[in-house]
Amino acid sequence: MAVVHIDNLAPGMILSRNVCDRSGRMLLPSGAELTEKHFSIFRMWGVLEVEIVGEGVAEDPEAPQHEEVDPELLRQARAEVERLFVHNDPEHPAVKELLRICTERRAANAS
Repeated sequence: MAVVHIDNLAPGMILSRNVCDRSGRMLLPSGAELTEKHFSIFRMWGVLEVEIVGEGVAEDPEAPQHEEVDPELLRQARAEVERLFVHNDPEHPAVKELLRICTERRAANAS
């Protein structure tokens, strides 16, 4: 079993656990084979990660490679971004994902 971010999912992967939205409503049962349509549903309902059968996902060789960012620079970027999102619920899946993306971009631009 591996927890995989929805950006790294591929059609044909098998769920090892039920996928539920924030309120606990089941969107897809364990054992289901994923299709492109499921990825849209996950995004629509704020699902960012799912558990799949297997040991993880092989990196896409054509995907852009991320450089290692200095942890201190990442911490500073996170603090700056959190100030921008101070009036948002940091536990909401969409806000959590925006925080992650903005933090990565701000740290990358600062280095």
